[in-house]
Parts: sequence; C-alpha cells; structure tokens
Amino acid sequence: MPDHSAAYVGTAFVAGVCLAFAYQELSRPRHEDNVTEQVSPTSGLIARPGPPSIVEGIEGCIGNTPLFRIKSLSDETGCEILGKAEFLNGAGQSSKDRVALSMIEIAEEEGILTPHSGDTIYEGTSGSTGISLATLARAKGYLAHICLPSDQAIEKSNLLLKLGAIVDRVPPAPIVEKDNFVNRARALAKTHTASSGIPSASAEEQSDLPAADDRMTRGRGFFADQFENEANWRAHYEGTGPELYAQCGGRIDAFVAGAGTGEEGTRRRRQVDTIVEGIGINRVTANFEAGKELIDDAVRVTDAQALAMARWLVEKDGIFIGSSSAVNCIAAVKTARKLGPGHRIVTVLSDSGSRHLSRFWAKAGDVGGAVDTKLEDVMNARDEDFQ
Repeated sequence: MPDHSAAYVGTAFVAGVCLAFAYQELSRPRHEDNVTEQVSPTSGLIARPGPPSIVEGIEGCIGNTPLFRIKSLSDETGCEILGKAEFLNGAGQSSKDRVALSMIEIAEEEGILTPHSGDTIYEGTSGSTGISLATLARAKGYLAHICLPSDQAIEKSNLLLKLGAIVDRVPPAPIVEKDNFVNRARALAKTHTASSGIPSASAEEQSDLPAADDRMTRGRGFFADQFENEANWRAHYEGTGPELYAQCGGRIDAFVAGAGTGEEGTRRRRQVDTIVEGIGINRVTANFEAGKELIDDAVRVTDAQALAMARWLVEKDGIFIGSSSAVNCIAAVKTARKLGPGHRIVTVLSDSGSRHLSRFWAKAGDVGGAVDTKLEDVMNARDEDFQ
C-alpha cells in the first residue's frame, strides 16, 4: 500500500465489499411476480423493496439501510455515485450503530457482559460510537460511560447526557499519554471492575488508575476498545459489505470511505487541527491492519472541500450530512473523475449534520436561498472561503 499522508479508504467497510469482487459471475436482479429482488450469491442476502417486517427492539432497526443515487454528483460526473444512508440506522443514527451492536453482542457471547447485572460499557470516542453505545446500552440493560475529546461538537456530549450516559470531556492529548480520552476510558473500566471485586488489573496497575466513581457499586467495567476490537470490522464484513453487494446486484466499480476507527491520531490535536471530526491518520490500528492490503488508493481531501461539499449537497439534493460524509463525497467525485463516466462508485453517508451544528456546520455557514454553486467551486474550495 502506498504511504499516503491522507485520509485512507475505510478498511472496515472495504473488507466486506472486496470479498464480493472475487466472484466473476455477478448476480443480476431477478423478477418474480413483479417484485424486483437483488441477490448476493455470497450470502443469500436479498435486498427487497416494500415495508420492513416487525423487529425486536431498537437494535432490530440497525442495518439494511437504503442505498440511493446522489443525483447531483452522478449527473455532474457521468458516473453513478451511490450513498449508503447509514444515518438511517435506528439506534444512534450513524454507521457506528453496527459497530456498537457487534461489540456488545460479541462481549455477551463471550460472557464479558451480562444484561441487567450492573455492567457498564466504557469507551473513548469522538462522538458517534459513544452515542450508539449509549443508546444500545440502555436498550440491552447496561450503563455507558463515555470519554470524548473536549474539542468535539458540544451537541454530541449533550446528546450523550440525554441518553443517560456518564460523560467525560477530556482535554486533547496524544494516545501515548494516560490522559488521552481512549486511555482514560480503559483505565476507568479497570477501576470499575476492581471496585466490584472482579480481578482485572495488577496492584501496580491499579495504583495508576483513576479513583472509583461512587456509582461503581456492582457489575464489571467493559472497555469497548473500538479502535482495536475486531468486532468493529466484522460488523461491516458480515453486514455492510454483503448488503451493498446485494443492493448493487453485484456491480460495484469502486467503494470509497474515510478511515474513522480504522486510524487514530497520536499527535496532539492542535498539530493536525481539522474541522472534520472522527478521522485521524497517524496510528494504524488493528481494524485498519486487518484489511489494508485490499486498499487500492488514497484520496486527499481538505477541510475547505468538505465544507463546500456539505453545502453543495444541501443546495442541490436536500441532503444534510456531517463532516466525514462530506469527505466521502469529495473522494467519490475524485474517484469518478479518475475512472471516467459510466462507472458505479459507492460511498457512505455516515451521519446527519444535526450532530455537527456547533462546529463543522457553524464553519460551513448557512446555505442561503437562491444560489447556483458549480461543482468546480466545491472541488477548488480554499480555507479562506470559510474564514
């Protein structure tokens, strides 16, 4: 893989999609009784139109999200650019719903988590994974304690509090320091478990742990560890990838997504300051390592391009997305231009812009009334355009 200092294609999603590319005989839509079904030969998964069936709980509303043609970008590039509407997942309204559910269910299978036992889920997150975990923790009988960097949009921590999570806004620090938000979550989980009488850390380790919270009276602390937990990429390998393959009838020319929990920064945030939340490039994690050989290329996207793309999608399509989704759309356009007209490019619309109002969208500004932005204006956007 080339050494690019740019946002890499998201490995967790790529693993699922690239598996499908190994099959030369691609399935086509079949028509029976005037119902169109798109079938994946790899899993038997069927993407079927019509009303969904009754499911069990809010966790049953995760996955099988729509895939739709982004009209403006498709028309401008001559390619079919498709967006996977992950903001329609039913728990935390983001692609991280899949990851959170996978981490919880695998921990339950392994006996690490027991519903309604006082177990608490701890995580260090830039926001979306924490929101999904907080929602699903309540749905499945747990509490959530979320640590996130203090420079993230305030609506994320406000939402976490409304969802019943304990929230620590932690000053930005490198991953190598114990005060980093991820390391704090790990340490708090150990403290919780130790305070409940369940061995999880040596005496020497415990001496460096934070003081136990008064609410840590029973159960154990489970550190979700999204950056290194293989349940993360498996959620997409077993779910998102096969879904996309079925929805596309086996025809995907390129899949483009930013690495979120695929990579995580090691330097202080002010050294790599960006308005885009949840994407870092400095430390290759286990999730990224699991599929990096499947990555064909990397695309550089600037903050200004992401801001301009977010505005464009509202103006042209009525699509209101967050920062990482805007990055994905810029990369999809660049990929479409590289491949040329007639190709199908799939990307991910990770979450809504509603949780990015105070930071990303505050910088992007109001779209306004009658405007006529050109795509070249978006692709050539500069930082000074958003001063």
